[in-house]
Amino acid sequence: MIPAETDPATQKRNFRYVLIDAVGVSISNVAAPFLPVFLTRLGASNVQVGLLTSMPGVTGLILALAVGRFLQSRRRIVPWYSLSRLAVIACYALTGLLTLFLPQEHLIFSTLIIWALATLPMTALAVAFSVVMNAVAGPEGRYLLLSRRWAVFGLTGVVGTFLVTRVIDRIAFPLNYALMFLGLSLGGLISFYFSNRICLPEQTPAPLPAGGSPRQRLRNSLDLIRAAPAFVSFSTKRFVYLSALALSAPIMPLFFVRQVGASDSQIGSINMVFTLVMLVGYFLWPRLSKQRGGRFVLLATTLGMTFYPALTALFPQVNAILVFAAVAGLFQAGLDLVFFDELMKTVPPEYSALFVSLAQSLQYLSTIVAPLLGTALADLIGLDGALLVSAGLRLAGFLLFLKPDRRAISPAAEG
Repeated sequence: MIPAETDPATQKRNFRYVLIDAVGVSISNVAAPFLPVFLTRLGASNVQVGLLTSMPGVTGLILALAVGRFLQSRRRIVPWYSLSRLAVIACYALTGLLTLFLPQEHLIFSTLIIWALATLPMTALAVAFSVVMNAVAGPEGRYLLLSRRWAVFGLTGVVGTFLVTRVIDRIAFPLNYALMFLGLSLGGLISFYFSNRICLPEQTPAPLPAGGSPRQRLRNSLDLIRAAPAFVSFSTKRFVYLSALALSAPIMPLFFVRQVGASDSQIGSINMVFTLVMLVGYFLWPRLSKQRGGRFVLLATTLGMTFYPALTALFPQVNAILVFAAVAGLFQAGLDLVFFDELMKTVPPEYSALFVSLAQSLQYLSTIVAPLLGTALADLIGLDGALLVSAGLRLAGFLLFLKPDRRAISPAAEG
């Protein structure tokens, strides 16, 4: 998509709409952690609960490039972003409705069907989000826009979760979950209304390489991507680092319970400290980026996140882990921001949807494979050993970023 200019007044309104959209989305997303709990209370097996997290990754890995090619050919991408978001959030409402009217013995299967269907708009949303946010922010505003958006997410999520947890135990199961899913899904209407008002100039779709069969179209798309060495270099390094992060995702809670002996409230405190400090980081790192540059933020955050699993494995005490979690939350905020900013620097603007879809495919791959590898390593060398492996892979990712890459920023992105 060939970018066009947006006047300052429209850009300011777009910025405001993105933040209000974030409020609506974060209200609905309060329900997300309760979905696996809902299935568990219904008597779902471990495999059935695991499908909730694995299905989006599998669908995204298979379809992200095809979705990227489709979105690449659209003149207006905002409607696809808004509709995809609404379709995903509507699945919470549908889950709530079926909970009200279906017998409990059918709820597990029906819920899994709903969220299997949701994986297609989830994939489209993942691609469209990056394209729309980049277009709204512009090359100089990505840190500011996303730091504010994710801060809104965090604050709304903390408040919403606090309120839900105070109410949900007062109503009988499964009515409590049905009402929660229905009530929180109203945030989707807020999101749809304001995100659909984001005004971006119509784009002239850049021509995609022709090809008859799906395999040929895929090959042509990959050839186009290989012709952008800046993107290939950064996305490969990013894949290594994201895989290192994903490897420890299932290990950390197991380590807290089995080796640290932390209670549920202590684990909740660790997560809360991580989140609250992360909100502070969303305001700190944009300033540091302006003062020291994006490369400083990239190196500082990729190195800083290396220590969290290592120190946790070496000092398995709750009080120490609370400190480590606070420091990690600070670096995680910067990592979120810098990975998006640096990736979009390497994406040719005329092919943003296609290139973002490949980056998403790699991210889906890491979220599918790395956690399985992490649990397998834990069986072989213990939970603390698996955490040290995660730290080692993070360090390897940092060293990859440390090596100067003259191709790190494409000429199109610099302009």
